[in-house]
Amino acid sequence: MDRDTDFLGRYRSISSKLKKRFLRKPNVAEASDQFGSLVKTLENQECASYAAVCCLAKARCEHTLSNMPAEAEALVSAAHHFMHAEEGDHALKCPSFEENLTAAINCYNHAVRVYIEMKQPALAATLSIQLAESLRKLEKRGEAMGHYQRAADLQYQSPLDCLHSLGNVASCKIETGDFDGALGVLTEMEYLAQERGTSGQGAKPIGAFSDVLANCQVSRVLLLMLLQPTPQRIRPEHAQTLERYAWESTEESSPVVECLSEELFLLMQSVVMACQSRDIDSLQALQADLWNHLTSEQNHLLHLVITKLSHADQETTYE
Repeated sequence: MDRDTDFLGRYRSISSKLKKRFLRKPNVAEASDQFGSLVKTLENQECASYAAVCCLAKARCEHTLSNMPAEAEALVSAAHHFMHAEEGDHALKCPSFEENLTAAINCYNHAVRVYIEMKQPALAATLSIQLAESLRKLEKRGEAMGHYQRAADLQYQSPLDCLHSLGNVASCKIETGDFDGALGVLTEMEYLAQERGTSGQGAKPIGAFSDVLANCQVSRVLLLMLLQPTPQRIRPEHAQTLERYAWESTEESSPVVECLSEELFLLMQSVVMACQSRDIDSLQALQADLWNHLTSEQNHLLHLVITKLSHADQETTYE
């Protein structure tokens, strides 16, 4: 209680200096410095929420002074403190109305707007990713994917960064069971990697773009095996993808397929054929062969494919 009283007393004392008085202009710069000093004191006392409130007061002072870099810095600091307080409550499983989380999101969003006004999209994107990562840790994947998407939009001039953010959007959709949505994002990523990562029409993507394209291709095939769209409902771009893995495919080798190693391509071709023939035993054998070739997320998707086909096979048997 003494700590609370001391904090409120100092906060009010500093705030009173900002009130307009007759023939006297408030010293906003001095107040900003004093709020900053109070923030450090509260950090040492591990009072994250109170420190965040002081950071907001400092941000308002910097806004009054038209000091946008300092305003953004104070807003980010406030966001970090509010999020730290929320993560502490979450770890302790304390019931709450998530007021600290709401305040943190507002601070992040405000800081993003300030950086956009400053024409610093890279910094704005970094903050969006920070917020998305924190929300994901708090198991709020639905909210997180919106901020990953905003980061991707801000990173359009940096294609690899944009692809990384879109990959996180796809992962969040997979984690929430939105497999069709994840397939759409991964398809968009393939187009972007081919467009921005090649030196000419029909050329193979270079460097990291090739790795991105290979990962997207494998994940898309696994998602198509999981969704099993009917021939009447499958989209042309997805049908074209599956045609590449037909045993008697007449399609010329594409830049996408060339990004896969020969072994991985043959294994994925086997997966497609095993799924189409509903050969569960072959799929389980392929799962072991593919284990070291796939990411943990892709191994999870393959597991879901096998589980779904196994259940469907059991239901058919009982009927």
